[in-house]
Amino acid sequence: MSPAPKKVPVRQCVGCREHRPKRELVRIVRSPEGLVSLDFSGKANGRGAYLCRNAECLLKAVRARALERAFGAQVPEEVVVRLEKELGSTDAD
Repeated sequence: MSPAPKKVPVRQCVGCREHRPKRELVRIVRSPEGLVSLDFSGKANGRGAYLCRNAECLLKAVRARALERAFGAQVPEEVVVRLEKELGSTDAD
Protein backbone atom coordinates (compact mmCIF):
# COMPACT_ATOMS: atom_id res chain seq x y z
CA MET A 1 0.00 0.00 0.00
CA SER A 2 1.51 3.34 -1.05
CA PRO A 3 1.36 6.38 1.21
CA ALA A 4 -1.30 9.00 0.52
CA PRO A 5 -0.13 11.94 -1.59
CA LYS A 6 0.91 14.93 0.47
CA LYS A 7 -1.74 17.67 0.63
CA VAL A 8 -0.63 20.94 -1.00
CA PRO A 9 -1.70 24.03 0.99
CA VAL A 10 -3.79 26.44 -1.10
CA ARG A 11 -4.32 30.15 -0.40
CA GLN A 12 -6.35 32.88 -2.09
CA CYS A 13 -4.74 35.98 -3.63
CA VAL A 14 -6.35 39.12 -2.18
CA GLY A 15 -5.82 40.89 -5.52
CA CYS A 16 -7.18 38.57 -8.22
CA ARG A 17 -9.04 36.26 -5.76
CA GLU A 18 -7.65 33.12 -7.43
CA HIS A 19 -6.76 30.08 -5.36
CA ARG A 20 -3.17 28.94 -5.89
CA PRO A 21 -0.66 26.71 -4.12
CA LYS A 22 0.87 28.59 -1.20
CA ARG A 23 4.39 28.38 -2.69
CA GLU A 24 3.28 30.36 -5.77
CA LEU A 25 2.13 33.32 -3.64
CA VAL A 26 3.90 35.97 -1.59
CA ARG A 27 2.77 36.54 1.97
CA ILE A 28 2.33 40.10 3.18
CA VAL A 29 2.39 40.25 6.96
CA ARG A 30 1.36 42.80 9.56
CA SER A 31 3.51 42.18 12.60
CA PRO A 32 2.12 42.53 16.14
CA GLU A 33 3.93 45.91 16.23
CA GLY A 34 1.93 47.05 13.15
CA LEU A 35 4.76 46.89 10.59
CA VAL A 36 3.61 45.69 7.14
CA SER A 37 6.20 43.84 5.03
CA LEU A 38 6.72 41.01 2.55
CA ASP A 39 7.37 37.61 4.08
CA PHE A 40 9.15 35.41 1.55
CA SER A 41 9.69 32.64 4.13
CA GLY A 42 5.97 32.44 4.93
CA LYS A 43 6.76 32.02 8.62
CA ALA A 44 6.96 35.55 10.02
CA ASN A 45 4.90 36.25 13.11
CA GLY A 46 1.72 38.24 12.51
CA ARG A 47 -1.42 38.46 10.41
CA GLY A 48 -0.86 37.42 6.80
CA ALA A 49 -2.46 38.03 3.42
CA TYR A 50 -1.36 36.41 0.17
CA LEU A 51 -0.69 37.93 -3.26
CA CYS A 52 0.41 36.58 -6.62
CA ARG A 53 4.01 37.44 -7.42
CA ASN A 54 3.19 40.43 -9.64
CA ALA A 55 2.52 44.11 -9.12
CA GLU A 56 -0.86 43.98 -10.91
CA CYS A 57 -2.42 41.93 -8.12
CA LEU A 58 -1.03 44.39 -5.57
CA LEU A 59 -2.67 47.26 -7.46
CA LYS A 60 -5.99 45.38 -7.57
CA ALA A 61 -5.74 44.72 -3.83
CA VAL A 62 -4.99 48.39 -3.11
CA ARG A 63 -7.89 49.62 -5.27
CA ALA A 64 -10.30 47.18 -3.59
CA ARG A 65 -8.87 47.99 -0.12
CA ALA A 66 -8.36 44.24 0.32
CA LEU A 67 -5.18 44.63 2.39
CA GLU A 68 -6.94 46.96 4.85
CA ARG A 69 -9.76 44.42 5.23
CA ALA A 70 -7.33 41.53 5.64
CA PHE A 71 -5.26 43.33 8.28
CA GLY A 72 -8.08 45.21 9.99
CA ALA A 73 -5.97 48.37 9.83
CA GLN A 74 -5.01 51.18 7.48
CA VAL A 75 -2.01 50.42 5.24
CA PRO A 76 0.15 53.56 4.83
CA GLU A 77 0.89 54.75 1.26
CA GLU A 78 4.67 54.47 1.76
CA VAL A 79 4.22 50.79 2.62
CA VAL A 80 2.31 50.21 -0.64
CA VAL A 81 5.07 51.96 -2.62
CA ARG A 82 7.72 49.80 -0.92
CA LEU A 83 5.70 46.64 -1.64
CA GLU A 84 5.38 47.67 -5.31
CA LYS A 85 9.17 48.02 -5.54
CA GLU A 86 9.81 44.69 -3.82
CA LEU A 87 7.21 42.83 -5.90
CA GLY A 88 8.51 44.48 -9.05
CA SER A 89 11.95 43.06 -8.33
CA THR A 90 10.49 39.54 -7.85
CA ASP A 91 8.79 39.59 -11.29
CA ALA A 92 12.14 38.60 -12.78
CA ASP A 93 12.13 35.35 -10.75
